[in-house]
Amino acid sequence: MIELLTANTPNGQKISIMLEEIGLEYKVTKININKDDQFNPEFRKISPFSKIPVIKDGEISVFESGAILIYLGEKSEKFYDKSERLTINQWLMGQMAYVGPMLGQHHQFHHYNSGKSKFGEERYFKIAKRIYEDLDERLGQSKYLAGENYTIADIATFPWIARHEIHDIGLKNFKNLSRWYLDISKREAVIKGYDLLKRGEAVPGI
Repeated sequence: MIELLTANTPNGQKISIMLEEIGLEYKVTKININKDDQFNPEFRKISPFSKIPVIKDGEISVFESGAILIYLGEKSEKFYDKSERLTINQWLMGQMAYVGPMLGQHHQFHHYNSGKSKFGEERYFKIAKRIYEDLDERLGQSKYLAGENYTIADIATFPWIARHEIHDIGLKNFKNLSRWYLDISKREAVIKGYDLLKRGEAVPGI
């Protein structure tokens, strides 16, 4: 059984969704980041940057959500086809380096700490809107981010767009991104994996 050590965040949801998609048995160990559990010396042994999520698979531990998705994709031979890996990796790295970090900053300035920094709010709102535009443009060219097949690049990106209600960008105004979002949100594994802590958390609609 795989142990998923995480908090209920988009990065954690990526992994629970993937585990549901590939059908591997797993258990969730909650890391309370509000109480600084991530800085516990025992956790730092498997997560050098004190970040969630981490998985344990027997004697193997893997940190960084993108690396975990690659590991699980290779292990299961699902959603990470060898013939598409160059394209998948580019869109996965785009999520890891750009989409996630920038939307995360938008969350902090626009939603959680509104009114504390006009510069920060304006900067990250503009970047968040550009991310929506870029994703919408890509999804006007292909069904999914890496092409015609659903992959770990989509799994990585979806939970961040699922926070669209606090972005205040207007997801419904982006028809291609909305089509992609609604398509993925109907998947049984996504519905189960999104409810990471089994508290009845539903995937937001548009």
